[in-house]
Amino acid sequence: MNAAGTPVVFVHGLWLHADSWGAWTDLFREAGYAPAAPGWPGDASTIEETRKQPDRIAGHGIDEVVEHYAGVISGLDAKPVVIGHSFGGLIVQRLLGQGLAAAAVAIDPAPIKGVIYLPPSALRVASVALRNPANRKRAVSLTAKQFRYGFGNALSAAESNELYDRWTIPSPGKPLFEAASANLSPRSPAKVDTRNATRGPLLITAGGKDHTVPRAISKSTLKLYGKSSAVTDYKEFPDRGHSLTIDSGWRDVADAALAWLRQHSL
Repeated sequence: MNAAGTPVVFVHGLWLHADSWGAWTDLFREAGYAPAAPGWPGDASTIEETRKQPDRIAGHGIDEVVEHYAGVISGLDAKPVVIGHSFGGLIVQRLLGQGLAAAAVAIDPAPIKGVIYLPPSALRVASVALRNPANRKRAVSLTAKQFRYGFGNALSAAESNELYDRWTIPSPGKPLFEAASANLSPRSPAKVDTRNATRGPLLITAGGKDHTVPRAISKSTLKLYGKSSAVTDYKEFPDRGHSLTIDSGWRDVADAALAWLRQHSL
């Protein structure tokens, strides 16, 4: 059993607002945790406000996002469990590797430094920002068609469009540029301390139909932790795409995360 009130910090990725974790925070609160889902630096408190003020989001990189969540964690009474999706999955690995979290769940996480092969579908999604160097300093939005390919490809068109209308926001292009050049930069902000043997447990997930973070990326990420004696587990959802935290099957993923936490007495 977990200690009542164990803090859990949810970290969203690019193009989704923190409010998209709402069903998860309700479920984790019912399970006895103390959940919170802060937005990235520059995010407004609501989706509509964030959409209206993209300049507030522009220019924030991985280091700034990590520092932002480290600040949130510093105000807690105990080290939290951190759960992140997509680029949020990269962020929670940074936080765990730096000893700021008790455990982490990285759901279909963006590639960290050391992941060499990026499948064509991942490059297609990243090109939304990367095709224009000026996007490094800008906020970038997805069209409904781009969201359908990158997030909603395993869903009906109707559900994909509903999720797009409900949850999407502009996001900074800078993290995509940083991840794309990670293996060329010794001090890349996408570098994670994968050899840390004193960190808490880590769960990495993959969606078998994920276009944005294909299974090959999650498997490569898992392999990078091979020289650490700390717990690193892997869970695959074969029929799921990148929308797996927000679509009609979100509960399967959330229940798997809860079961894993209970397995490790967290």
